[in-house]
Amino acid sequence: MNFNIHTNTSQLQYNHRRLSPPPKMDFHLHERFEVYFFIAGDVNFIIEKKVYPMKSGDLLVINNRELHKSTFKSDAPYENIVIHFDPEIVQPFESIFQYGLLDCFTERESGEHNKIHLQPQQLEEIMALYKRIDTLLLLPSEETNLLLTIHFIELLVLLNRSFRNNTALSESSAVSEKLAPVLDYIDHHLDQDLTLEMLERQVYMNRYYLSRLFRQSTGSTIHSYILMKRISRAKKLLHDGHNVTEACQMSGFNDYSNFIRMFKRIVGMPPGQYRKQIGFTN
Repeated sequence: MNFNIHTNTSQLQYNHRRLSPPPKMDFHLHERFEVYFFIAGDVNFIIEKKVYPMKSGDLLVINNRELHKSTFKSDAPYENIVIHFDPEIVQPFESIFQYGLLDCFTERESGEHNKIHLQPQQLEEIMALYKRIDTLLLLPSEETNLLLTIHFIELLVLLNRSFRNNTALSESSAVSEKLAPVLDYIDHHLDQDLTLEMLERQVYMNRYYLSRLFRQSTGSTIHSYILMKRISRAKKLLHDGHNVTEACQMSGFNDYSNFIRMFKRIVGMPPGQYRKQIGFTN
């Protein structure tokens, strides 16, 4: 039976859902940070160059620069709990208590140590916390948003405690041994020509085989992956103070109008507006 327990406040979105069959997904990014808790399904979760074969009770943390997607190996019912949140929600707590609530999102290399290794007792605590949140949302009151925030901060404390003790225990594998040099080349040459013809010459792999291998390994096209990596690079460049033209060129979009169109479609606003939103006025 499908269901979705959810809420969306100004700084936090919570979704506990069960879907059958599972949805189709492509590589994507979020403006918010993400806590992903897996309950059921037949899923591999890809973050950057790593694959996490998911087991019930697995938990992933993903920041707003990490490209990711779920790949479904069958139509088995899919259940998870996902929280998206603005990092600003933790600032008052970090300021008062001098505790790094975002360390598990920010104090690691991109695409590394995304899986939080939970001991049985820690898993029980987190499942009990999620159960309290579900109950809170099913029986809402005027205190719901306050209690939701408190429960969420408690969750972050548990995750960071585990992260600091167990960062070496994350279980993952490379997307594909054959794809590793391709992904490395893409990462280091986003501002250059990345057509299948060019990749064929650079990595010495037939373009048709490469395209087929990428889809088999990730469930998506290599074109979609490159587009999302370029959008991610453009967002970082805008955050670093570059103007829209520079972000377009340095992220590999040779066509300015295409860059504007793709950025708006994926991010939800034009790059100029995005730049103003993060504090740059010229």
